[in-house]
Amino acid sequence: MRFSEFNYFLPPELIAQTPADRRETSRLMVLDRRKRSLDETVFSRIGELFQPGDLLVLNNTRVIPARLFGTKETGGRIEVFLVRRLPVAGQVWTCLLRVSKKPAPGSLIRLPAGMTARVMGKDGEDTWTLSFFPDEGFDEWLEEQGNLPLPPYIRRAVEPSDRARYQTVFAREPGAVAAPTAGLHFTHELLAGLEERGVEVAPLTLHVGLGTFLPVRVEDVGQHRMHRERYFIPEETAAAVAERKRGKGRVVALGTTTTRALEHSALSDGIVGPGEGEADIFIYPGYRFRIVDALITNFHLPCSTLLLLVSAFAGKEFLFEAYNEAVRGKFRFFSYGDAMFIS
Repeated sequence: MRFSEFNYFLPPELIAQTPADRRETSRLMVLDRRKRSLDETVFSRIGELFQPGDLLVLNNTRVIPARLFGTKETGGRIEVFLVRRLPVAGQVWTCLLRVSKKPAPGSLIRLPAGMTARVMGKDGEDTWTLSFFPDEGFDEWLEEQGNLPLPPYIRRAVEPSDRARYQTVFAREPGAVAAPTAGLHFTHELLAGLEERGVEVAPLTLHVGLGTFLPVRVEDVGQHRMHRERYFIPEETAAAVAERKRGKGRVVALGTTTTRALEHSALSDGIVGPGEGEADIFIYPGYRFRIVDALITNFHLPCSTLLLLVSAFAGKEFLFEAYNEAVRGKFRFFSYGDAMFIS
């Protein structure tokens, strides 16, 4: 299986550059795998696709303002992109660097408002380890001085409204460098409406990480290795999943990040292990899903790992029929675009 088999034609004008006027007004394509049927509705009517007893599992990660601009000791400009805080004392992070000449280990990077980063060295093909000081008050400094990391296919400057619209309304746990975008369509009212229908809503946390921004560098699908992403599944969420798998209803995953956390943590069919972990599961066609019964997701980039995951869930041929229909129907694609409900 090759990544190039998962390419499709997408006119550039269908890549959403701004969110919908209101979250719930996005279009929603409905895929029924059993009937092999496609339908369309508006996201505000998504409650009609749920059944009493269903469980919606969502990812409550919060995007941090991960882009920082500073200068090297030589005076050259440098962009620092925070990827992941390391589990050591102080503020030590794995970072991407955009700079004309790579810095030497031990050198300093001057950042706004008195913050300094020391380059500890490389820790991967693309990443560096940086230590920030003073580390006291770092989170508050980051909120004030950091810049929101919109995806590179959004070709405009970050606007003040992005601070709210590139977060889900249920974002709670800081740590992601990209939003779990399927969740961007939900409002508090829609979630309350689901609960009134007898649908339970349960959270988990998966901090979207480096793999979102790095290109796939191999052609052979079997040779690709996913970057690890930290996750946490509460005991209550694990128990709710087990209850559905005993016959009460479906487990509906809100987004590919939720899907990866659930499937990575699967101990057996229908049982997920609560607690913390690092998900490096790579889901592609041929994978047998052990937890997820239905999936809400956006439209994804060609030849991407996310597109392979959704192909594994929906079936590649059926999914590409849906994508071709979405292109013909001028759906909006990617992070700020429209959505799918696949059951």
